[in-house]
Amino acid sequence: MVISAEPLIYGLIFIAVLALVQGIYLTVFGKSISLNNRVNRRLEMLEKGAGREQVLEQLRKEMSQHMSSRSIPLYAILADKAQKANIAFTPGQLIMVMGVLSVVAFVLLTFGTGAGLIIRLVLSILMGVGAVFVWVNNTAKKRIGMIEEQLPEAVELMVRSLRVGHPFASALQIVAKEVPDPLGTEMGVISDEAAYGRDVGDALKHMAERIDLQDLRFLAVAVTIQQTSGGNLAEILDGLAKVVRSRFKLFRRVRAITAEAKWSGMFLSGFPIVALIMINVIQPNYYDDVKETAYFIPACLVVAAFLVANIFVMRSLVNIKV
Repeated sequence: MVISAEPLIYGLIFIAVLALVQGIYLTVFGKSISLNNRVNRRLEMLEKGAGREQVLEQLRKEMSQHMSSRSIPLYAILADKAQKANIAFTPGQLIMVMGVLSVVAFVLLTFGTGAGLIIRLVLSILMGVGAVFVWVNNTAKKRIGMIEEQLPEAVELMVRSLRVGHPFASALQIVAKEVPDPLGTEMGVISDEAAYGRDVGDALKHMAERIDLQDLRFLAVAVTIQQTSGGNLAEILDGLAKVVRSRFKLFRRVRAITAEAKWSGMFLSGFPIVALIMINVIQPNYYDDVKETAYFIPACLVVAAFLVANIFVMRSLVNIKV
């Protein structure tokens, strides 16, 4: 019995292409573009000599370019995630990266496997597009998670600044300097927009809608109400910080409770596919006796339908909103 190594090679090639996406991104935009950088990107751009207005224009362009490109065929699927991830690549550059990765995958498949030309072409395109999609999706999840974690501390920093007598605009500037990315640059953009005359409440509301984060909507509403009705903004934000921190703790608790069910769902969804692949690798002739019968194709379709239904049912069972 000979076990083929090609499935493993396909997986390794996809992982290499996926790593190449991040490598290209850091090479083009520098280390400051990474989410875990201690100095936020806006401050690094200012330190390099760029003017405040120029930095604001560049960052605002990056923050809105993907949503304005939804009309590009097939790009609309990626636009929302790319917007939340705040990918600095333009839509055209992102599509170009997909093409480059597809070529790299095709070369690796050519030298690493014995698949036919058509199969290599199809797999290389799927790997190039899939690697970008997986990378953007993971970046969006990581970025939103980091903003959720940073927000209570940022709001508490605003509260302390307001209580010592700073105006709200100065509190935003302090958050923009002290808080690392991704929230630091976002608050820096709002601070710059306020300095050029934009309403702070509108700027916060726009950021909340763009990132699609409920806690940021709470912050925007609190600031807007205080602007129109008056009141002690420090006390309002202090209460908001406690609410946001409590929601974040509850979300972590719910995620810990549902972790076992999520992994069970992933295992139940993936095990049949893995078992099918292993059967075909170990014993390619396993289904020869039944695949010519009239019931083979209908049975395969029924099994595939149950597998797809299982994925959606398991996701709905553990998708608890906080």
